[in-house]
Amino acid sequence: MNYTVHQIADITNSKVIGDSELMIKNIAFDSRIIYSTKNTAFIAINTHTNSGEKFIESAIDRGINVIISEHQYPQFENVTWIIVENSVEFLQKLAKFHFENAHLKSIGITGSNGKTILKEWLYQCLWNEFPTVKSPKSFNSQIGLPLSLLQINTSHELGIFEVGISQPDEMDKLEHIFHPQIGLLTHIGTAHLANFKSEEELIDEKIKLFRNSEVIIYNGDNLLVDKKIKELYSSKKLISYGFKENNQISFKSNISKDENVVVRYFSEEISFPVHQRDEATLTNALALVTVLKELEVETQKIVEKINALKAVEMRLEAIEGIKGNIIINDSFNLDLDSLKTALQFLNEYNKPKKSLVLTDIVGVNSNSQELYEEVSDLVNEQKFDSVFLIGNEISKFSELFKTKTFTFINTKELIESKHITEIENQLILLKGARKFEIEKLKDILELRKHDTVLEINLNAILHNINYHKSLLKPATKMMAMVKANAYGLGSYEISEFLQHHHIDYLGVAFVDEGVELRKKGITVPIVVMNPEQHSYETVIEYNLEPEIYSFRVLELFYEAVQKSGYDKKYPIHIKLETGMHRLGFKDNELDQLSETLHHKNLKVQSIFSHLSSSDVPEEREFTMHQLEAFEKNSGYLIEKLGYTPIRHTLNSSGITSYTDHQYDMVRIGIGMLGESPNSEIQKQLRSVVSFKTVISQISTVESGESVGYNRRFKTDHTTKIATIPVGYADGIPRLIGNQIGNVGINKTLAPIVGSICMDMMMINIDHIANVKEGDTVTIFNAYPSLKEFAAYCKTITYEVLTSISPRVKRIYIKD
Repeated sequence: MNYTVHQIADITNSKVIGDSELMIKNIAFDSRIIYSTKNTAFIAINTHTNSGEKFIESAIDRGINVIISEHQYPQFENVTWIIVENSVEFLQKLAKFHFENAHLKSIGITGSNGKTILKEWLYQCLWNEFPTVKSPKSFNSQIGLPLSLLQINTSHELGIFEVGISQPDEMDKLEHIFHPQIGLLTHIGTAHLANFKSEEELIDEKIKLFRNSEVIIYNGDNLLVDKKIKELYSSKKLISYGFKENNQISFKSNISKDENVVVRYFSEEISFPVHQRDEATLTNALALVTVLKELEVETQKIVEKINALKAVEMRLEAIEGIKGNIIINDSFNLDLDSLKTALQFLNEYNKPKKSLVLTDIVGVNSNSQELYEEVSDLVNEQKFDSVFLIGNEISKFSELFKTKTFTFINTKELIESKHITEIENQLILLKGARKFEIEKLKDILELRKHDTVLEINLNAILHNINYHKSLLKPATKMMAMVKANAYGLGSYEISEFLQHHHIDYLGVAFVDEGVELRKKGITVPIVVMNPEQHSYETVIEYNLEPEIYSFRVLELFYEAVQKSGYDKKYPIHIKLETGMHRLGFKDNELDQLSETLHHKNLKVQSIFSHLSSSDVPEEREFTMHQLEAFEKNSGYLIEKLGYTPIRHTLNSSGITSYTDHQYDMVRIGIGMLGESPNSEIQKQLRSVVSFKTVISQISTVESGESVGYNRRFKTDHTTKIATIPVGYADGIPRLIGNQIGNVGINKTLAPIVGSICMDMMMINIDHIANVKEGDTVTIFNAYPSLKEFAAYCKTITYEVLTSISPRVKRIYIKD
């Protein structure tokens, strides 16, 4: 992009208020992750569930002076406005113009799975053949695709863009914006199928992208896809790939045994090694070869490029570091797009100080001076306390970085300088090209160095929250339960992420949990669900909001408020008993409660209750009885109070099963972590937690020998046994030993044998091929799932998560 405000308005038929000659090179759509304000406009995107206009003030506070919005807000002075009829349509209209005037060769990738992997592989193979632009991350939606297209500049000759849909009729809009010359259709699976009447309707929608394509490359293993494309696009150049014989591009060799795989590309054979032999990887390799051949890349070059492919790491890790630091590890790849993404991620943390380790940007066909000027501009806007540059190239431009800057030839030199280990209480971003191996810095800086880790996917949490929000009215608030260390995931890390994404309330069980969050900078309202009487002064000191469930608690807390000298009405949350018989005011106490509240310096912020069985379909009649009691009693109390507090009673399963009773707010807990008792809802949620370790040793145990304490497992044949460094001190219950529980290796279940030890356990790997020491073992995630693991333990997922020991290293990732 490189337009004046006036030009943008002309292209999109919009209205300008202010300086029409300002230059716009970037459009930001999220005020929380604005990493640069230079030549940047903020677009306030309005959807049916949210209004971006409420974040205009935040964008202006960050230094933005051009706002694209459906309405003008005169209270903001010295701002230039581009007033539009519809913010999403504006973005699409501008992107369409920009793409159609770019005159570059384009590849459009759609499908259910594999879009991002293929896009990244194609980019790795083609960047040094053509100046290439690609979608950042997984930007492929009604908003993401236009933002991707607006990255095209005059130097680009090739564009590789993902296109994703989740609803009928969406592809018509996207194809109107973007019509690729080469269309690539990946595997069609079950993703988003729930929103379509049938697989056929989903296929019909996906292939609309190819209306104006000259070439269509598609996975022909799905015979319905093959039939549809041939019927609709018979006049175009069609190339199918896949495992089945009907495809033009397929494998000739025995892919499970041969060292190399041999691809049959029409009459030509192309041989290359493939280390991963799963179906998805091999299918993606076929698609990659097909596109490269279509772009007339020589066969020998194709083999060289495939051999040079690097794993696509689409994630950032946040790890607790030594000396109070938080380490943001993004040492997987480095280009301008991924640097911007990493800088955005930093904005989700409120640590006032931060440092950056940055290496040469490797393999980019551009002028070094221009490249590092842009890099330094981005970095300078972040106001790092220290910047550590690694590499001969970037070190030449150290004077461009306007902070305390150190230069090193390689990572070893930085480590030996000891500068990095002197940092305290900062965010430290490690951002580098793979060849510099700056992950060695992570190993030095991380607080816990165990091989056993609990990975928490923050983007999956956000996806699950947004799914539940999609079932609610836009005005309905949401409280996230982060009690019990956020179900074992880390209360501060989860709370900070949720605060960044504008959660309305947080809920904790005890005051100490809320105090810890306040001390670490969490400012959103925090409700304490079980405030103990000795903690009331602390509640007030740290601006926490207590649940009040009895007259004794009400009187004691009011005394504490009076004693504190608090001169306003202190917010409290009234719990009503509606049938769970745990805590709460009963219906015959409401008159006395309302009378008492009238005479106290307290404000009822919310009235709520708790459903005991919303996750049990057989108890629907009882749940409806609870909801009726809550409606009656909360309504009566509101009438007596003379004002209207927030009402809430739905938990995670209540949101999905009793949506009509959402009131003013809902509370989400285990649903945020991707768990639901409803199998159809479960399909819409993403797994959040992965508990993993590695194989310490593999032993061959002869027939009749025993394994572990008390000789509880004896082999009846020569058996391969693997020992893994995780035990009951890490949260693995002893009861799942002796072949009751399983763990996962290479997507295959391996039974736990013998008694589980404090720090180790043994597993039978006799039936799993190609296993070696150091390989990853999954305690739970997919093989087995969290629910399956809980079933081994004869308990619920809540108990499994909250039992994981603090000594297990937590890693927070964004994929």
